[in-house]
Amino acid sequence: MASNLKFTKELITFLGKSVIALLETLIFTFIPRPRKNVAGEIVLITGAGRGLGRLLALRFAHLGSVLVLWDVNKEGNEETCRMAREAGATRVYAYTCDCSQKEEIYRVAEQVKKEVGDVSILINNAGVVTGGDFLNCPDDLVEKSLDVNFKAHLWTYKCFLPAMIANDHGHLVCISSSAGLIGVNKLADYCASKFAAYGFAESVFIETIVQKLKGVKTTIVCPFFINTGMFEGCSTVRPFLLPILEPEYVVEKIVDAILKEKVYLYVPRFLYFVMVLKSVLPVKIALLLSDFMGVFNIMDGFVCKKKKH
Repeated sequence: MASNLKFTKELITFLGKSVIALLETLIFTFIPRPRKNVAGEIVLITGAGRGLGRLLALRFAHLGSVLVLWDVNKEGNEETCRMAREAGATRVYAYTCDCSQKEEIYRVAEQVKKEVGDVSILINNAGVVTGGDFLNCPDDLVEKSLDVNFKAHLWTYKCFLPAMIANDHGHLVCISSSAGLIGVNKLADYCASKFAAYGFAESVFIETIVQKLKGVKTTIVCPFFINTGMFEGCSTVRPFLLPILEPEYVVEKIVDAILKEKVYLYVPRFLYFVMVLKSVLPVKIALLLSDFMGVFNIMDGFVCKKKKH
C-alpha cells in the first residue's frame, strides 16, 4: 500500500513538472528566449586557427568576451588573434597547443589559468578527418581522430570544469557532427570520435543536473558538413534538405544556441526529423532512405589532405 502511494505521488509530481516544462517550451516558441551577456567571459576555443573556430572567435570578440585561442597551427592562430583584436576584442590570448597530446593540453591549460584566469565558456571545436574505408585507414590517423575529436574533450573538461563547478558558473560547448548521430560510409573513425564526443558531453550534462549545478550549462552542436575545406570535394544530392552549410550561418546558430543556453543544436533542422525516422523506421527502409539522400556516396569526391584542423 505504501509503495503504491509513493508511486502515485511520484507520478503526479512527474506529470505536473512535465506540464510546466511543456508550457515553458510553448511560451518560448512564440516569445524569443532571453540571451545571456557574455561580455567579460573567458571563452576558450580549440581549433581557432581557421574555419569555424576562427569565425567563433570573431563573433565572441564582437560580444566583448575575453578570448583564449588554441590551435596546433601557430601562424593561423596568431592571424585569428590579430583579426579578433581588429574586431574589437581587448583581451585575446593565443596559445599553440596540439590537442592530440594530453600532457600538452594539461600544460597549456595551467598556463591559461595563471595568465588569463578561469575559463567560463569552453568550446571544443578542434577536429581532424581521415576519410576512406576503415580497413585502409592507417592506425596513426585513426588514433589521431580519436585523440583530437574526442579525447581532447576529456582532458579539457578535467582542466576547466572544476572551476566552473566551484563557481557554479560556466558553459561547456561540444562541437560534434551529424556524423555523431548517424554512421556514414568512409567515415568510420570520424563517426566513432563524434559519437563519443556527443555521448561524453551528454553524460557530463546529466552529472551537472544530478549535482544541481544550475549555473553550469551544456550545448551540444551537430551540424551537417560545413564548407570550411575540411570536407573538400564532398557533395549532397538533396541540397534542399541537407545542404553543405556555410560556416557563417553555422556560427550564427551556434552562438545563438550558447546565448540562449540551448542543450541541443542540430543544423539543418531536418536532422531532428532524421533522428525521429532513425528511431522508428525498420532498418531496411532507413537504409533505403539513406541511399535516396545520398548518404552512402557523400564521401566519394572527398579530397584527402595531410592536415585538416
